Amino acid sequence: MHLFAPQRRPLLWVLPGAYFFARVASQDPAPLPSQDSVTDYAPSTNVQCPDFSTTSLIRVFTPINQTLHPEETAYISERANSVLPDAWQSWLGGNEDGHGYNLSAFEGNYPKIGMAIPGGGLRSALYGAACISGLDARDDSAKAAGTGGLLQVTSYLSGLSGGSWVTGSMYFNNWPTMNDMVLGNGGDMEGWLLDVPLATPDGINLFSDDNQAFFGSVLWSVMAKAEKGIDTSLTDPWARMISYHFLNQTNRKNFFTNDSAHGAGQLWSDIPRIPAYQQHQTPFPIVVSDSRPVGSNLTTVLSLDPVVYEITPLELASYDPNLSAGMNLSYAGTHLNNGRAVNGSACVTGFDQAGFIMGSSASLFNQILDFASNTISAFSQNDGAALLYVLGRQLREVRTRADDVANWPNPFQGLKNTTFEDSSKEWLELLDGSSNNENIPFAPLFVRARGLDVIVTIEGSSDDINLWPKSSHQQFPPIPQTPQGFEDTGVNARPTFFGCDPTQSPPEYPLVIYLPNAPPINGDDPVTNTATFRLSYTRKHQSLFFNQVHTNTISGFSPNANTPDPNFGSCLQCAAIDRGRLKVTPPIERSAICQQCFQQYCYDPQNPPSRFELPGRKLQFVDPDPEGFGKLGNFFSRNKFALIGGLAGLVVLLGLMIGGLLWWRKHKAGRQQAYKKVHDFHEDDAPWQRYSDRPQSEVYEMPTHHGSLSH
Repeated sequence: MHLFAPQRRPLLWVLPGAYFFARVASQDPAPLPSQDSVTDYAPSTNVQCPDFSTTSLIRVFTPINQTLHPEETAYISERANSVLPDAWQSWLGGNEDGHGYNLSAFEGNYPKIGMAIPGGGLRSALYGAACISGLDARDDSAKAAGTGGLLQVTSYLSGLSGGSWVTGSMYFNNWPTMNDMVLGNGGDMEGWLLDVPLATPDGINLFSDDNQAFFGSVLWSVMAKAEKGIDTSLTDPWARMISYHFLNQTNRKNFFTNDSAHGAGQLWSDIPRIPAYQQHQTPFPIVVSDSRPVGSNLTTVLSLDPVVYEITPLELASYDPNLSAGMNLSYAGTHLNNGRAVNGSACVTGFDQAGFIMGSSASLFNQILDFASNTISAFSQNDGAALLYVLGRQLREVRTRADDVANWPNPFQGLKNTTFEDSSKEWLELLDGSSNNENIPFAPLFVRARGLDVIVTIEGSSDDINLWPKSSHQQFPPIPQTPQGFEDTGVNARPTFFGCDPTQSPPEYPLVIYLPNAPPINGDDPVTNTATFRLSYTRKHQSLFFNQVHTNTISGFSPNANTPDPNFGSCLQCAAIDRGRLKVTPPIERSAICQQCFQQYCYDPQNPPSRFELPGRKLQFVDPDPEGFGKLGNFFSRNKFALIGGLAGLVVLLGLMIGGLLWWRKHKAGRQQAYKKVHDFHEDDAPWQRYSDRPQSEVYEMPTHHGSLSH
């Protein structure tokens, strides 16, 4: 049973330590729905469609006449009227000496702000959360610095890949403080548990009891979806692995059990029923995913031509000129042709599981899976082996389609056939939102109909040799024209404001506040420039990472020094409110204080800054909690004599084991445990409960490819 499925029934919102109930007024009292099975990942099929004679699941518009979903417009309007005035007053009202404005002069004409969190795996998720903590009025140090409050006046939040993970986690944990969400609060929230690896939670032995229980649970979810006749791919187990960490039903105690559904039935389309959203306390969330043209089978970086999709709680949509359409997200998973269900009145609901949405935005397997050699690159050897193992079992048991992308039934089939390249296709192939080299989810925030004045870029990318960001990938306000230019000017290592002085009215571009992942300003060893494909962080590293980013965020920079800027909070307030000056007639003059701030933080292409203004920054990553060979080396040196004696015994034991293995193979040739179909299992014979017969090591490799990449 799905949490908040579109059927009008009693609702249970699962949150750490609390239950929130919402009951439809016309609904008779009934037992609360359970959300206790990992099979809740399976969508509901053969659901009665809306009456297509009076209701459309598709919203079509044109590039010239863009329109937003009516419920998005209503949410933004209500938040602007009932929440944002107080939020602006709370943030800027008590600091008029700091920014130099009387807020009443703005007559309520506050800028509309969007915030973008780029991709980059767990690094990007950690960076995004820690940076946001420095912009959150609920954080005492951020509030004292003057930076805390920007989050509260933000209208839109977009995420991509790892940025989508932190975005989803914020909503499905009911908008907690970032420190509690990531690191736990010692009570009802245990945090992201990033010391438990995403792909190998019980360590490198794939056949340990706990790893096998975990893989069995993940695959049971995927098989439940497949048994509904819906094709799956590697994105599906990836989505389930993501859910364990970023949704709200997993803790250390239940991680390797099925006492919880681990978020299997939590739907992206149910975000509007989350209490913080209902109270308009949150920005409007958007996740970005790229698409691979169906039939192209591309395994390289995409060009800018394929359609970019955005996924909101309301719809799967694209504002690309070639499509310009949106689909009701509650019914995503339904095959439509010209806006009508292919199966008559039978629709699909529950396809938009939250982990699958985040997985679709982070599905990068088309570039790292090598079907010819049965290998997976970029991930560590152990993580790659785990992903291949899960995919191998999946391919043996269920029908898959394109294994290296997220498979979505195409709701736009038959539409815009002269411009939309997948108009004739039954499927969409979605993949990582940075697959076209646009790693920052700017596209939704530059939609003209949204009318954003300010865009905050929480830049956690890794572009240079030391894994620091180099460029913002898109040309909009004046910025350095090359990645090397970002490095030479130092704007990749300090807060920078782009587009401070537009030449047109209204401005021809938004003001961009750029907050990059950067070395500590005080010269400490950096711990935040980690690899994108790293799938675990020790608890110590998480804490140091979070604190280092938070400190950088609230500190700004002082030119030619290693000290914080005591005025950065005021300068950030100046940047956030600046476009509001131009909404008033006559425009408000920029205050002297803000003018001074802009001289320090604004990028002037005619007089660019220099990286030499940032002395004493260490660039090379230093592991704050060394593990692996270093610790093993110490262990060997301390115990070498005991190990030598043990080695002799081990040789004898191996001889006996080899003899036993030869006898076993002779009498049990061909025996190998395999997963069974879900419907074949009795409760006491489930795959997560029986692993006495271990598969042989060859199952690390993928079997002969069963999915078709040519559909």
